[in-house]
Amino acid sequence: MWLNLKSLSRVETTQSPGSRRRFSCSSFKDIQNLCQSESEALTPRSASIIHRAKTSTSVFRLWARHIAHPSRIHEDDRRVVIYYTSLRVVRRTYEDCRVVRSILNGFRVPIDERDLSMDTKFSEELQELMGNGTLILPMVYVCGLYIGGVGEIRQLHESGDLKIMMQWLPVVDSRPCDLCGGLKFVLCQTCNGSHRVHCDGGFNSCTTCNVNGLVMCPCSTMQRRNSPL
Repeated sequence: MWLNLKSLSRVETTQSPGSRRRFSCSSFKDIQNLCQSESEALTPRSASIIHRAKTSTSVFRLWARHIAHPSRIHEDDRRVVIYYTSLRVVRRTYEDCRVVRSILNGFRVPIDERDLSMDTKFSEELQELMGNGTLILPMVYVCGLYIGGVGEIRQLHESGDLKIMMQWLPVVDSRPCDLCGGLKFVLCQTCNGSHRVHCDGGFNSCTTCNVNGLVMCPCSTMQRRNSPL
């Protein structure tokens, strides 16, 4: 398309003493409105970054006070516990869980992954830990201390504080279990996954597995104790 020269206004050539020549054209937007000052353009984002930095710093300080008393941390608690969901019903929640699991699995530390969509007992555990408040997945605990969700894990990872926290945990083999393939659950051998057993001419619910006909893999139960964490 050819430029319509008639739509352009005349260039002002006159200038007062001590003033600079200005270019005025009605077909262009005001450059001053587009070129905001750096401080004004970055104010909202800077405030957000500062808030996240303060949050991660507070979490790390709380962690430092927690591990300042090693006698309070049981040897079996030197691990990461993450409550998450593998269902894609809510895409944002699923993506947040996927990101957090990917970050944590990169450190090769003991991780107890508790998928709420696989076993309702995990939901009950989390309700017991958090009270009756709204549960926003994922939720991460390290050595029995609640660290936070996707926002806190991302910021701690970016600042390098998460790596320091993971150094307090033992290093484990990162290869998935040959029995469950890393799913932490296997098919119930009592009912073959049907959650129903034949008894006295009828069928009753299997007491060995959960409602999905699954039992926890030994690779996961070896990391768990009687308490939720």
